[in-house]
Amino acid sequence: MRVKKILPFFYTIFSFFIITNCKKVQVTQKPNVLLICVDDLRPELKSFGAKYISSPNIDALAEKGVKFQRHFVNSPSCGPSRYTLLTGQYGPAGNNALFRRANKINEGNQEIDKSMPEWFKAHGYTTISVGKVSHHPGGRGGKNWNDSTKIEMPNAWDKHLMPVAEWEHPRGAMHGLANGQIRVKSGNMDVFETVEGDDNIYPDGAITNEAINQLKTLTNNNENPFFLAVGIIKPHLPFGTPKKYYDRYDGVALPEIKNPQKPKGKTTWHESGEFMKYKRWGKNPNTDADFANDVRRHYAACVSFADAQVGKILATLKKTGADKNTIVVLWGDHGWHLGEHAIWGKHSLFEESLHAPLIIHYPEMKHKGANANAIVETVDIFPTLCDLAGIEIPEHSYGVSLKKILEAPNTTGHDAIAYNNKASTIRTSTHRLTLHKDGFVELYAHTSKEKETKNIAEEQKELVKELKKKLNARLDKN
Repeated sequence: MRVKKILPFFYTIFSFFIITNCKKVQVTQKPNVLLICVDDLRPELKSFGAKYISSPNIDALAEKGVKFQRHFVNSPSCGPSRYTLLTGQYGPAGNNALFRRANKINEGNQEIDKSMPEWFKAHGYTTISVGKVSHHPGGRGGKNWNDSTKIEMPNAWDKHLMPVAEWEHPRGAMHGLANGQIRVKSGNMDVFETVEGDDNIYPDGAITNEAINQLKTLTNNNENPFFLAVGIIKPHLPFGTPKKYYDRYDGVALPEIKNPQKPKGKTTWHESGEFMKYKRWGKNPNTDADFANDVRRHYAACVSFADAQVGKILATLKKTGADKNTIVVLWGDHGWHLGEHAIWGKHSLFEESLHAPLIIHYPEMKHKGANANAIVETVDIFPTLCDLAGIEIPEHSYGVSLKKILEAPNTTGHDAIAYNNKASTIRTSTHRLTLHKDGFVELYAHTSKEKETKNIAEEQKELVKELKKKLNARLDKN
């Protein structure tokens, strides 16, 4: 009789031990990371002040996380910007930046530091990329970007995937339009279009479907935390979307283009060559206001289309239950001029090319929906993710962790630098200085109404000297 009384008590204690022990394992498991990269996305989102934009899914993420309203990329082009994201270091200014790094690794250079995915892999993570995460969607080189002997980021990904569907190869999908259209010559491809159909008539539909498949597979495997990076191509040129997204902007009033005039004097202005090469039916948005508005509506439609893909991915994350232990980062790889300074594109060192959205959410964060107005830069993302995941921050990272800002959004940030092939720039809380390779200087006061339309370098020589010193000190890391 005594044994019968003891046994139930023993089983109760044993069950309690098993349950609490399991809970401890779940709590101490490293958090997953979901990194969503959106190509050519300026802060044209409702959560970043663009009230006319329909971006409900990204805005919902913003309400759960912290929005970095003054995040600046380190280069205004896809390849070098993604280099800084994925390595945590400044690098070459060309789109081949990561391939140049890969060549050094393949030549046996032992001094190349671990990339972000490689660092997380070394700390027990399963690392997977889907879509355009590095410069080439799928992370391979060769004529059609599908040569598995030419890897853009050696040792980085357990899987680097690029579903191409009817676009034949990654190069075709990168600049593809509806239903398998591949860009052969820019001048023969429409700069924008709208087509009836579902999301799968464009390459991002296939990317999103694969990302969802990978999420489901990863969350069924509880052995390792995952680092999943997903790269959405739109709103990259050409601006094509299913018609239902364009229809959202029917009758919607667009805001005026700020500072639409070509700047006077020497600047990093350019002729919008990437945009102007496309088929434009003889129209120029700098001289045709109606056409300019058509371009802007199609860009907005592409933002809404990209937003829908983000929504599907986040919905899947929640459905799996992994959202409770996943850090989510949404990052735009650079800005995009929509007529400001008479530019249609990126590549300049004006604010419009360098200002991009950054949203970070992690479980149990306290300041959900907060705006952080601190100046931060893309190289900060690598150390931030390490800090949030509870793994060592590499000494080779140039950035600083943003965890303190996430915990106290009013915390101040730091100056941000950027560069292209012709010049470099530093952005402070009050000014932007741009230093050309021939020594010419631009200085703009963001505290003035003129902002980046009036060069005051000659009037502020002491400030120029101070900012040049800061900029050069930062660039010396390179």
